[in-house]
Amino acid sequence: MGSFSLIHWAVLILVVILLFGRGRISDLMGDLAKGITSFKKGLADEDSTPAAKSPPAQLTDSKSAGSGAPSGTPSADDARR
Repeated sequence: MGSFSLIHWAVLILVVILLFGRGRISDLMGDLAKGITSFKKGLADEDSTPAAKSPPAQLTDSKSAGSGAPSGTPSADDARR
């Protein structure tokens, strides 16, 4: 009831190769590698997407912007006249 010996592993690998065939196992390994590559690419795209977005526009004070008061609201110069 211990771990498998070298002979057990050899028989197990031989049975797997006989059941699946050499070509099928290499195809599975190729598909696994493509899956890992696309997963890494997806993570890289996900990380770069938020950085590419521009920050939301910030509201500025009309006095500090120097553009005057918004239309419809009298400015201090209009109130003096």
